[in-house]
Amino acid sequence: MTWRATLVRPGTAILDTLRVIDAGTLQIALVVDSGGRLMGTVTDGDVRRAILRGVPLDRPVETVMNVAPTTAPAETAPAVIADLMRARTLNHIPLVDAQGRVVGLEVAGRLAARALRENLVVLMAGGPGLRLRPLTESVPKPLLPVGDRPIVEIIVESFVRAGFTRLVLAVGYKAAMLRERLGDGRRLGAAIEYVVEDERLGTAGALGLLPRRPEAPFFVMNADVLTTADPRRLMAFHDEHGGAATLCVREVDAAQPYGVVEVADGRLRSIVEKPVTRHFVNAGIYVLAPRVLDLVEPGRALDMPALLGRLVARGDAPHVFPLHEAWLDIGRPADYERAREGALGAAG
Repeated sequence: MTWRATLVRPGTAILDTLRVIDAGTLQIALVVDSGGRLMGTVTDGDVRRAILRGVPLDRPVETVMNVAPTTAPAETAPAVIADLMRARTLNHIPLVDAQGRVVGLEVAGRLAARALRENLVVLMAGGPGLRLRPLTESVPKPLLPVGDRPIVEIIVESFVRAGFTRLVLAVGYKAAMLRERLGDGRRLGAAIEYVVEDERLGTAGALGLLPRRPEAPFFVMNADVLTTADPRRLMAFHDEHGGAATLCVREVDAAQPYGVVEVADGRLRSIVEKPVTRHFVNAGIYVLAPRVLDLVEPGRALDMPALLGRLVARGDAPHVFPLHEAWLDIGRPADYERAREGALGAAG
């Protein structure tokens, strides 16, 4: 992909701009006027922050672009640009001429990709999958097939494609079947280790069993979640914002089946028939800084919401990463059928 494919006009819809970002390898869109002069830049992170503010994706991209991006003259030496990227923690620097027209784009993606490969991925795969019985009476939920592969294998391959090859699986229910299927991970291009929950430890408690403390931020993900989101973007978002944790969320509509009545001083104030409200829900995907493990007691049950709540209580509230990509939590029979019917598209 060349830098010219990243150019969009200020009136382009945010959603269409997002398609430009997703379609290429440069992970940015450059907003230019009719003369090719740079007006601003838009990254995946800019779009996600707009979603959190409630900005509709049909709005013009000029409403969410960075209007003061760092640029460099076209003749700037590559070493100078590399120093500028490191100093300002940037992955992109547009090159412009004396009139402000875009003439190139420098990208630090290769350096970032090499660094990211050291990040650990922890998959929580120990639950009994009670809501999916009788399907899970003979097989653990992560091994239920979607297409010709089990759920957990699809997840592992998605991380491997993004360059994250070091994985730990927290197993419990029918652990031997997971070990037999995945082995040491070499067949999938990964290096897989296992920790065993002798008793149920919740969605975060198994972190206390990790054989080694990670030295860099690491992923934690439920092994029954499928998504087309790129793990590299999530890790880049976490690195950009810092902090102890990043929580992935998904915006969903909740339909109230009744008329909602608002009361004031014992009298009717308003009534809205069957309203639809929008909420962010926990998507079951996280990035944690190593220091978060100080809040996990080995051998003690702990759910992830409680762990994140501890961070909030001590003034270290997690950042939120909204998913606009396809996402499916396979917790109920209807969800599993949707996955089998191809609801996630490219996830498999």
